[in-house]
Amino acid sequence: MSEMNLELLPEECIVQVFSRTSPRAACQASLVSNGIRDAAESEVLWEKFLPSDYLDILSRLVSPLEFKSKKDLFLKLSHPLLIDGGNKTFWIDKFANKKCYMLSARELSITWSSNHLYWCWKPFLPSRFPEVAELIMVTWLDITGKINTRMLSPKTTYAAYLVVKLANRAYGLHSYPLEVIIDAGDQKSWGITLLRHKKCSICLLRTLDEVVTPGFCERNERILHEREDGWMEVELGEFYNDGSEKEVKMCLREVDGQHIKGGLIVEGIELRPKS
Repeated sequence: MSEMNLELLPEECIVQVFSRTSPRAACQASLVSNGIRDAAESEVLWEKFLPSDYLDILSRLVSPLEFKSKKDLFLKLSHPLLIDGGNKTFWIDKFANKKCYMLSARELSITWSSNHLYWCWKPFLPSRFPEVAELIMVTWLDITGKINTRMLSPKTTYAAYLVVKLANRAYGLHSYPLEVIIDAGDQKSWGITLLRHKKCSICLLRTLDEVVTPGFCERNERILHEREDGWMEVELGEFYNDGSEKEVKMCLREVDGQHIKGGLIVEGIELRPKS
């Protein structure tokens, strides 16, 4: 449809057209002409782009959010905001128009984290959360997060990432394979990771014996990615949210070896649409 023909349509029709595109397309269209801009910035359109439960999300914010319009609200929600007493962050992926979350370390189940001989809870300036968990020394490492799929965008493939830093004193995290597990009911994935300062090898295996298969890990090696916020992340796995309600478990663990480990700083587990 030509630009001129689009302008001849009633505003509610133009809104319907843009609602089937994306927030980015609507922003670009608002530069075309005054007539199209009115539709592209209308409250009706931008409410369609907002999550259906956005009022509930607003009620869970740690700090009240001021906004001038639904478009302004959408843009402010596209940046991570603390919710649920500061134990989670929420934001909208403004390109995919999907919901994203990070569960803080306090929202995770970390074996022995209440014992100060094994874990230390402390404020950490680079973190968006009030505190992080730093591993002092353990032989048994088990970090698990859970989320209900009703909190996520339906019909979307999500990936879960453990967000960490490795302290200068970090040791033992690549001495023995660590398991990474996603359990989403009928969808399950399992892999192996060796955390290093520069690289994280993830091998998707059927049995632990395959760890010793020559070249297997090299062919499946992935980088422990540096993030823009200064942290690092390792993918735990992915799952498809078909819209049905179920609990997803995300886990990193090593409970079989007798290797002492320390120096892992945990910020949380992030869930975002798989790109």
